[in-house]
Amino acid sequence: MLIEIADHLRDYVYDVFVTRFDFWLVFGILAQLVFGSRFILQWLASERAGRSVMPLSFWFLSIAGGLMTLAYGLVRREPIIIFGQGLSTAIYLRNLALIFRERRKPAGPAPPEA
Repeated sequence: MLIEIADHLRDYVYDVFVTRFDFWLVFGILAQLVFGSRFILQWLASERAGRSVMPLSFWFLSIAGGLMTLAYGLVRREPIIIFGQGLSTAIYLRNLALIFRERRKPAGPAPPEA
């Protein structure tokens, strides 16, 4: 039974990564690497600050990786990827808009502490 499972797994991996190897597979893998790198960036920034922080570049990597993955999903006609990355990318863009709006506001008095 284990040998049969191993054979099926080997055939599956061969089919996915060798038989179907093309530009879009490489593009999709690259998209996931860009998208995943945002967590490494956030972790390193938090370690440097000694607290949890979300650097601006986190959102830019989120958008870049999200758009790349969305393009991959559109080409491959994957509705789950299209839906997930389409919605996520809109949220990342909204976060950037909120960040830039906050930066444009003039500094005022600090709100009272509760």
